Amino acid sequence: MRLASHKRTHKVIATTIKFMPTPTITSDSLIKPTDLRGILKYVPMFSDQVFVIALDGSLIAHDNFQNVLLDIAVLRSLNIKVVLAYGIGHQIQSASKLKDIEISDSHGEGATDNTTLTLAMEIAGEVGSLITQGLTRSNLRCASCNGVRAKSIGIEKGIDQINSGDVDKLDLKLFNQLLSSQTTPIVSPIAYDRNGRPLRINSDLLASELAAKIEATKLIYMTTETGIREKGQTLKNLPVDELELYLKNNSKLIKERLISKARYSAKAVRMGTPRAHILDGRIFGALLNEVFDKVGIGTMIYSDEYQSIRPAHKKDAQSIYNITRNAVRSETLFNRSLKHIINEINNYLVYEIDGSIIGCMHLRKYSNSSIIEIGSVYVQSFYQGKGVGKKLIKYAIKLAHLDGTKKLFAMTTKASDFFEKVCNFKEGKIEDLPLIRQEEHHTNCRNSKVFYYLIN
Repeated sequence: MRLASHKRTHKVIATTIKFMPTPTITSDSLIKPTDLRGILKYVPMFSDQVFVIALDGSLIAHDNFQNVLLDIAVLRSLNIKVVLAYGIGHQIQSASKLKDIEISDSHGEGATDNTTLTLAMEIAGEVGSLITQGLTRSNLRCASCNGVRAKSIGIEKGIDQINSGDVDKLDLKLFNQLLSSQTTPIVSPIAYDRNGRPLRINSDLLASELAAKIEATKLIYMTTETGIREKGQTLKNLPVDELELYLKNNSKLIKERLISKARYSAKAVRMGTPRAHILDGRIFGALLNEVFDKVGIGTMIYSDEYQSIRPAHKKDAQSIYNITRNAVRSETLFNRSLKHIINEINNYLVYEIDGSIIGCMHLRKYSNSSIIEIGSVYVQSFYQGKGVGKKLIKYAIKLAHLDGTKKLFAMTTKASDFFEKVCNFKEGKIEDLPLIRQEEHHTNCRNSKVFYYLIN
């Protein structure tokens, strides 16, 4: 881990960073001093939150980059924690031309041969030092660290990716310690596997993984493109499902250098990051305008908080059975056989991310009664504590309200705090339940507590 500033700049990087300087772009929607009152309302909202900011190599090479670092300093002054990931594609391309070196892939999206890896390691070190130098000028503490462990991609679609890597593990304790000490982690696109072997990781992928695992409030890709556009207009607010349709059916709507950022924005949002942004960092004050202006200047990708929840299908029965086994063994959930789940599949809801079921819930409506029972609420261990269970319960309340149901209840032996303190249920009595449920309760001998929720 390095905390020191580096004044020396390698000749190759100095050349590539200043390669063909481009004038700073201005915008008519810049924040003015009169807008400060509007900004102030965001301060308590974002205070102590984590933003993951991904800096494109082309932006780092741009004349406006020092202003971007000043904007980051403003965020830090407002007690917003920042993790920086950076790309080096632009610098690798420029350096390979300058040195007349043939490279396999500049952006970390394909195979990385030995020659390209050697050049990438040199470039990554120098760009990291350049960022450190800029942050130091803004009186910000920062640190380059080995908080990312890589793993080899191996062979993909029949092609050996050689030295290209994926994220294997994040040292969350290290990142949290740095952030808690008011230090900005700087994350390189070169990471090491468990044996110390260096691997090149695509910086867009890296930023997405960081945002999801660190539980960032925002993932912000800063590039030299004007966001995702349609018919000449920047799409300011883009639902994640709509973006995924673009990527699947008509990716030509998205500029080539933004496709990776769009794909990993969608992935981060699906993994629980509330907002992902793609914006043009060449615009003076772009970062502050995107964060503190109601409209913003880039593209914001967001998720309906319920859109990952869907009715279960028969093919989901085995997955539901599998993910609830641990909870049954610990007596957190009542034992339901695979056959029972199949028979009741129309009454199950599942929470799905990237095609995998990570949570479930069973709803049972009683005949001649406006009461619904919530049962089998379970979230896989990796996703626990991320609000998935609460979203399932809120969705059940929403459905009950639309159905005209006046009361929901749940029975639990282990999750009393969850229902009472997280979901605002009230403790009730067995005698409050429908008669058939009272009989089942006395039969199964679980001695569960009853919690209910009244719908106004």
